[in-house]
Amino acid sequence: MWHITKREIYDNLNSLRFALTTILLLALMLTNAVVHIREHPAQTQAYHDATAEAVKKLEARSNNLYRLATEGPGYLYKAHSPLRFCAEGDEAFLATYARGENYFRDIANVRPLWRLTYPQETPNIYNIRPNFTTLDWAFIVGYVLSFVAILFTFDSISGEQERGTLRLILANPIPRHIILVGKFLGTFISINIPLTLAVLMNLLLISSSDAVQLNAEAWRRLGILFVIIILYTCLFIALGLLVSAAVRESGVSLVVLLLIWVSFVVFMPNTLASIGSRTSVPMAYIEFWSEGIRLGDEVREGYQDKYGDSQSTPPVHVIAEYLTVDAGENERFTEKYLNQQITQGKRARAITRISPAAIVQHLFESFAGTGLERHLQFIENAKRYAREYRDFVIDTDRADPMSLHAIGVPEGMSQKPVSTEAIPKFKDTLSLNRDFNAAVMDLFLLVLFLVVLLVGAFLAFVRVDV
Repeated sequence: MWHITKREIYDNLNSLRFALTTILLLALMLTNAVVHIREHPAQTQAYHDATAEAVKKLEARSNNLYRLATEGPGYLYKAHSPLRFCAEGDEAFLATYARGENYFRDIANVRPLWRLTYPQETPNIYNIRPNFTTLDWAFIVGYVLSFVAILFTFDSISGEQERGTLRLILANPIPRHIILVGKFLGTFISINIPLTLAVLMNLLLISSSDAVQLNAEAWRRLGILFVIIILYTCLFIALGLLVSAAVRESGVSLVVLLLIWVSFVVFMPNTLASIGSRTSVPMAYIEFWSEGIRLGDEVREGYQDKYGDSQSTPPVHVIAEYLTVDAGENERFTEKYLNQQITQGKRARAITRISPAAIVQHLFESFAGTGLERHLQFIENAKRYAREYRDFVIDTDRADPMSLHAIGVPEGMSQKPVSTEAIPKFKDTLSLNRDFNAAVMDLFLLVLFLVVLLVGAFLAFVRVDV
């Protein structure tokens, strides 16, 4: 087996395709690093400036608990991932912040309570798929590396048959699975030499730059991504061996592999995502806005029917009760609309799992801290913080024995200033454990694809008649 492996490596190293692959991967990876080094500092600085401004505005309200209750914490920004060079994904279609809003529709001369809302920034409601043309690792691996694996394997067996060397090899007392494993390992090592070199050059350039700081968790994520690259490379090597063993001519093998590559790498991820997104379309934004106003009017009318018109002055606890109900109804409806959008995105992603390229894209997004799964973590962080913020306002008010404990009413809340250090600040964090749990299904499917193709390649090679 080692003799066959060395022979494959030697043949590949002396081929033009190896030289071109090395040049191409190095050029792409170095370009990726240069672009990231140039863009990352500005994006990181913009995030830090925005969060600092939000904290400054929040602390400016600390002299009045009523302002904290009605104006809220302001904008909650999603942290910028230092591994965005690995997978840009669909970040362009996802909001970079959530915000606390206060609608200026005064009720009984008081402002409504703050509630958490989410901006509608998707340019095209049907175009929620990842951007597969961004020059990131996911694009280089998904498109270029899979194509390289096809070029290295399309004639591995069919070429031997055409030259008559396969007959000579099989004339020796060597089991066929040894020959197949030798060719697999030879091709795998041949491809990974330029790939590893390109990845190391990429990481060396990025890590040596003062503009990018990669912590220990980032390096762990990069290690996981490299394992995914290896699995994906093995998958297409197995596919190439399968087709090469199933046909007798290398030209036919190349055509079949190109058709499969175009179908599963280029066509399916984009087309199936578009189809999937149309199976669960949320309500239009204008409809969402109108329905939100209608719900607010219903709560307002119920309040007026029970306690009189908005010009009267009911007890502060009555007003506080109404404000709480109004904010709760609005936030639940907003979350319902958000869940419709999330369902659309998840359904589109689920249907694209038939494509290994889409699976790798999802995995890269998960471990690079970008894409839909990352956005869902941000939304959960924002919701958790919103609950923490409300509890802080309520607990601070209850701690004042002079307060009437009517949240949302100026004269019904504590008049004592609040310590700026005590106010909870929003911090967006990532969890590697959660990312791994979210990626388990995609990892399983990728391994399953690999096993099926390896078994298929072995069975096809066993049936080769020389």
